[in-house]
Amino acid sequence: MSFFVRLSALLAAVLLLNSCEQHNAAPLDQQLYVWQRQWTPAHEAALRDSRADFSTLRVLALQAFPKEGWKRARIDPALLKQDARPLIAVIRLDGQLKALDQDEVIAQVRQVLGDWQTQGLTVAGVEIDHDAGNARLPAYRAFLTQLRTALPASLPLSITALPAWLDSPELPGLLATVDSSVLQVHAVSDPRRGLFDADQARQWAKAWGRVTVKPFYLALPAYGVALLPETSGAPVVESEVPIERGGKRRELLADPLQLSTLALDLRNDPPPHLAGLIWFRLPLAGDRRAWSLTTLGAVARGDALDSRLRLQLSEHGGLYDIAVTNQGNLDNTWPERLTLAVQGCDGADALAGYALQQSPDLLTFTRLRDGRIAAGGQRAIGWARCTHIDQGASNVHP
Repeated sequence: MSFFVRLSALLAAVLLLNSCEQHNAAPLDQQLYVWQRQWTPAHEAALRDSRADFSTLRVLALQAFPKEGWKRARIDPALLKQDARPLIAVIRLDGQLKALDQDEVIAQVRQVLGDWQTQGLTVAGVEIDHDAGNARLPAYRAFLTQLRTALPASLPLSITALPAWLDSPELPGLLATVDSSVLQVHAVSDPRRGLFDADQARQWAKAWGRVTVKPFYLALPAYGVALLPETSGAPVVESEVPIERGGKRRELLADPLQLSTLALDLRNDPPPHLAGLIWFRLPLAGDRRAWSLTTLGAVARGDALDSRLRLQLSEHGGLYDIAVTNQGNLDNTWPERLTLAVQGCDGADALAGYALQQSPDLLTFTRLRDGRIAAGGQRAIGWARCTHIDQGASNVHP
């Protein structure tokens, strides 16, 4: 056998080996944050429908605020027992706290864990979510060291981490105190610059993989916020809870297409030590600032995303209810315009959010404000009393 033949055979073997290694690479774990302080009946369906795509629930358990003090999340333990997925209790310590009273925090954490155990819940881990500034990382490390000794050795401890910590020499020592970390790459800078930057997130993840020697997760956004008019320089952010304030809101929403591309890149070329993705947050029915669960599941699975808007007419004795349905797996904005070919209309009107222009043979509904139609959902547009509406000659204009 000639040298070149042997070389070709060797290269082919190497390529085959690399191909097998990539094919057999473990898929990234997919988890969910459950971040509602007050649970509602809507949690039952959301948990049930998320079970197939997300392995673990990271549930907000307790929060500490500078002025309000300690606030428990009112969970539904029966639903969590029924769900039976691994359960990680998340303790949120507000970044504006002047200092951490270590003994008080540890007592509160142990109390909530004890209460959950009494309610029949098995906790698989604890996550501390504290946006400490770099100057406070030594004190945070000391706290985590004390907390680690106060918790059962078999109970994993993780922390939510900020990309800004990459600039601190304290980071390796901090990460050594916990079993894993969750790098938050959304809403980490001035929200006026946007909610999420995929390129920046990818760079942070690679940098984090070079620093840590333990598993880490990437916390990714599946939600939106609104920026309210500023009063003292800093914008007011409205998320799950409405804020009673006038003025025009600027809506920011994480783009599912952008996140889907990033997730695919991370699956194909994960940074060292990346164990999985954690999506914020579990969407409930009627949550207008979160992706639908259909879209979130499609992104997590890596499905191709598509929104298919269709006109839907319901006729009862000449009275037509006019709506638009989204038959795809991608949430979509309300259509900009609908045109309906009609005959013999003696009345018509648009519902809130749309305006109507009417001529003898055409109804035109024009969007007045922004909104979204969830994947699999619908949006009522208006009504018309006509002898005939030609659905085939009518159009939805995205």
